[in-house]
Amino acid sequence: VTVLSRCLQFNLKRLSERLIADHLATILEQENISYEAAALKHIAHAGEGSMRDALTLLDQAIAFGSGAVQAANVATMLGTLAPHHVIDLLDALAAGDGQRLLQGIAELDESAPDYDHMLADLLAALQRIALIQAIPDCHFEDDGPERDDLHRLATCLSPEDVQLYYQFALQGRRDLPWAPSPRGGFEMVLLRMLCFTTHEQTS
Repeated sequence: VTVLSRCLQFNLKRLSERLIADHLATILEQENISYEAAALKHIAHAGEGSMRDALTLLDQAIAFGSGAVQAANVATMLGTLAPHHVIDLLDALAAGDGQRLLQGIAELDESAPDYDHMLADLLAALQRIALIQAIPDCHFEDDGPERDDLHRLATCLSPEDVQLYYQFALQGRRDLPWAPSPRGGFEMVLLRMLCFTTHEQTS
């Protein structure tokens, strides 16, 4: 308290992901560095509202990608799920296919992902599906290639199940540090989603 009382403190507001991604794109274009828009979206999200953190991640992504900023490399670097992996997991849940779900988790585990980030990506997708179900004509500023898949899932999953999945994933992030292993904790969250649904699965 004594030290802080003698320091200047600046309470800076969080920047939007769109603003951060646009600024990163401007920098890369000026430096003639190739990039994918989806990669900048990942970095902006990981920056959590901080331009400085996003710029640090951008430097790392350039080095990791040998001079190019690509979505697949950034996802690997950050330990996050690529959009199609999120869709695959949700498709397995919508179909009630436990074998496919476990196989998808096993394939993801081979890249040693950050399971907390994976749950965050799953939460983000579920939030968008819930918005689409509540407001069908809503638009997102950063719509990506998974937009059509999210609209499709919004018709395959019941609103009740989407809300239930969201709560399971949210609770799973809180419980993850206490799980015997990160993969086990992530797997348990998805198994809860699979087993505790509010509607009858159709074949």
